[in-house]
Amino acid sequence: MFSLFECALTFTFVSVVSSTGVSCSSITNLNIPGTNILSITGNIVLNYTVPAVPPVLLSPINGLNFCSVTVVLTHPNENDTVTTTIWLPLSGWNGRFQGTGGGGFSAGLGPLGLGSAIQGGYSAGSTDGGNLGLFFDILPAALTSNGSINWPLIEDFGSRSVHDMAVIGKAVTEQYYGTPPLFSYFGGCSNGGREGYAAAQKYPRDFDGVMAASPVPGFAKISVAAMWPYTVMVQEKTVPSECVFNAFVNASIAQCDGLDGVLDGIISDVESCFYDPYTLVGKQVACDGEIVTIDEATSKVVQMVHDGLTSPSGEKLWSGQNWGTGFVGLYVGNLATSTQNGTTTPIIPEGSSQYIKYLLKRDPSFDISSLSYADLTALFHQSVAEYEAILGAGNPDLSGFRDAGGKLLSWHGLADSLIYPNGTVLYRQEVDALMGGTEAVSEFYRLFLAPGVNHCGGGYGPVPTDPLGALVAWVENGTVPETIAGQFTDGVGDVVWRDICYYPLVSRYDGHGDPKVASSYDCSTSRGLV
Repeated sequence: MFSLFECALTFTFVSVVSSTGVSCSSITNLNIPGTNILSITGNIVLNYTVPAVPPVLLSPINGLNFCSVTVVLTHPNENDTVTTTIWLPLSGWNGRFQGTGGGGFSAGLGPLGLGSAIQGGYSAGSTDGGNLGLFFDILPAALTSNGSINWPLIEDFGSRSVHDMAVIGKAVTEQYYGTPPLFSYFGGCSNGGREGYAAAQKYPRDFDGVMAASPVPGFAKISVAAMWPYTVMVQEKTVPSECVFNAFVNASIAQCDGLDGVLDGIISDVESCFYDPYTLVGKQVACDGEIVTIDEATSKVVQMVHDGLTSPSGEKLWSGQNWGTGFVGLYVGNLATSTQNGTTTPIIPEGSSQYIKYLLKRDPSFDISSLSYADLTALFHQSVAEYEAILGAGNPDLSGFRDAGGKLLSWHGLADSLIYPNGTVLYRQEVDALMGGTEAVSEFYRLFLAPGVNHCGGGYGPVPTDPLGALVAWVENGTVPETIAGQFTDGVGDVVWRDICYYPLVSRYDGHGDPKVASSYDCSTSRGLV
């Protein structure tokens, strides 16, 4: 199986000693509390290429020269094995360390994250977290030989391995360069965003700054709630095609596009968008050469998907996706169907399916298609009870991180079809309620909501161009990010720049400037999204 910590390329190994530290192969004597070090290996790597692996890395990164240190450890009496990889640029080190996050059930992305970091001058770390999974697949090691949960592995994935990576990364950096990093940062998206939140909550002194994109503060909640659209289509016996679904997307955009003062194909003011999908009942849509008449059953499915996971008694357990959220892009998301030979079938969300099979049912062969609304409700409550404390990153008490001087910069696409942004907004509201209100929290934690943007990018809207740079300026220079720059290419091929406002503000057109230029927009107050 392909490992994110391996690459089928030829390495060139030579002996290089850093100007004030030790040779790459001489790094030893690491003291990592709570661990037993099994091995440490260091090699110089020259002219290395990180290949493009869409959608994680869209373009290759060429010509990297670095010291690669691999540390394999275990935690006493846990019978686990965790591998941490540290890359240190041979020249141009910027004096900073950056921990990199993972995605899906991968705790780290290996070269895919490390390459970008050292290209920017950072020494950087990545962890395999003990190998719970690979992207959306959970590996058999999640279960022990008797079918019970491998709890040490769950703890490694939850937060422990990222903490170990931070300690290892800073120690290796100091040995190699002869001086500790002046600042330490964490950057990640999706599960990587969750890891960043968890680090700020559980290990508040590990990083001076955390950049967490498309985070998953309620990991145990969304992992079940993501099955909701599939279950709705099965239980309602109504499976609209992607073309039909997109008719609702387009209709909601047509209704709510102008709420921010400009017609650009993007819903920026989602909290003011009150779209009614039943208005399309009886309307005809051309799909694959056929005319489809939208019926009430289809509109009901769309409304239920928007409402989110709801118990049979009517209790809303988790939010759904915002109006205007598309179904095509780098990520299909949780709502997907396939039409073949005139027949449309629902596609099971792989990540949620794996989570339910392995971690809740403890049975990889469990039939997901049999789930009822009551079943999904029970699984949601089971998941929260068993896993939210260890896998979730929803503790609103960030006082330790605040008191340590840490800064948390987070962004989330408002059209995220995989990790719904309202979960992130809800978490921010809980932090505000606990820690003195929006203004006080914004002194150390800022959330930016990118209109039209899908999971970790894509979609049709301004994708943040350098959120880590904004975080560094905040931490080191005290430059508070009022906005972060975003960019996308519109339907006619023009590059559009838009500044993304920090929560709870929203971007609104000034009414007279060029709508493709960031200076034509202001940040205005918002009522909130939840």
